Amino acid sequence: RCLSDWSSDVCSSDLLIRLNISRAQAGLARGLALSPEELWSAIERDPRWQDWQEGRMSPQDWHINLCSRFGVLLNFEDFTTVWNEVLEPQPIHASPVFEDLSKRYKLGLLSNTDPIHVARMESNYDFFRYFPPPNRTYSCAVGATKPSPMIFKAALRACKSRAEESVYIDDIPAYADAARNLGFQAVVFHNAEKLRHDLAALGVQFQDQLSA
Repeated sequence: RCLSDWSSDVCSSDLLIRLNISRAQAGLARGLALSPEELWSAIERDPRWQDWQEGRMSPQDWHINLCSRFGVLLNFEDFTTVWNEVLEPQPIHASPVFEDLSKRYKLGLLSNTDPIHVARMESNYDFFRYFPPPNRTYSCAVGATKPSPMIFKAALRACKSRAEESVYIDDIPAYADAARNLGFQAVVFHNAEKLRHDLAALGVQFQDQLSA
């Protein structure tokens, strides 16, 4: 059985790593006429945003695009540092949670994200060791973003699992609905305590339950 888990796009928090957009906004907007909030809103509406999220632009080209369109003044190295500031250093769940689940279930990641964030996440968060590299499905690697069926099907192929055997967890209801429409059991994440309750209702077992 597969627990399909994920790290969300850069406009919301997720159930692995909390995203804090304000941490990056000020650095990106430094020296510009746009406020940090105005700049971020414009970036999300940029016509190349989906190309960036779906891997059709390199990090260098994305940086050039933002510099040319909005006047971002950072060199590429500083831009990468600031771009990664959206990722809170402390993960939402402690690693023992994933260690526990990985003993009985296949864990997979499904994420709308970009290559700069992928490199940062994989090198800085130790819980990634419980998600084998083949089971990590990133929008920038497969060329599709949630809620496209393409990325969910790519995740199933990566995990060598069937939808009806998999549990998908997301904090965005529309993405959970998209997974459910493909046959997944889907859970909308609200907080860690409720997630544990919702998973238990689906028959997912934790070590303390097995020992009781």
